[in-house]
Amino acid sequence: MAGPIEQFEIKPIVSLGKIGGSEIAFTNSALFMVAAVAIIVLLFVYGTRNRSLVPGRLQSLAEMGYEFVANTVKDSAGHDGMKFMPLVFSLFMFVLVCNMLGMIPGAFTVTSHLIVTAALAALVILTVIIYGIAKHGAHFFGLFVPKGVHPLMLIILVPIEVISFVSRPISLSVRLFANMLAGHIALKIFAGFVATLLFAGGWAILSPLPLVLTIALIALEFLVAGLQAYVFAVLTCIYLHDALHPGH
Repeated sequence: MAGPIEQFEIKPIVSLGKIGGSEIAFTNSALFMVAAVAIIVLLFVYGTRNRSLVPGRLQSLAEMGYEFVANTVKDSAGHDGMKFMPLVFSLFMFVLVCNMLGMIPGAFTVTSHLIVTAALAALVILTVIIYGIAKHGAHFFGLFVPKGVHPLMLIILVPIEVISFVSRPISLSVRLFANMLAGHIALKIFAGFVATLLFAGGWAILSPLPLVLTIALIALEFLVAGLQAYVFAVLTCIYLHDALHPGH
């Protein structure tokens, strides 16, 4: 029986050659990322092609998704944050669809790899830094200087604020990666218990116990998949709010 970690192994599908001695290949991870983008594009292009006054199922789903993210952006970043709506919406939908695709048996969970979540987090933080400096100039660095604080306290508080800012992409990426990784490992382990007990002779009578727990974990993992996409979007909005309105 395959171990619980083997489901996260990146496997090449089509070799694209070598660059500097390193093989470049189209992998299972790339395949599911392309599939996620294709699903999102098809949903919103096909679902909104008619834009009926009385929406159908796909149009309703597309409109609900847009309104949900738009309200999240307004609540977390204010009305000025709507200029970042395309970025937040794209990140939310990509993370959500990748998480849901990973729930299909035998599928690959893209967000269970730290390199993917770190790239998404780096995109968010670089957007915050570049936009903040471009709009506010040196005033953007007031983000690290709390107002109304005695100058002597700044010696302590400024390094703390800098460390807090630097830790944002780390926490943003690790939170998503760790939740998806741990959840899928737990599902694999308890599913393995079911198979082991079924073929364990007299112990087969106990197989319904891990089966029930596995079903409960699957339901929980679906909830976590959606919740982590929402958390990623909310934190993105909060960080972008700092780029719009730096300072305390």
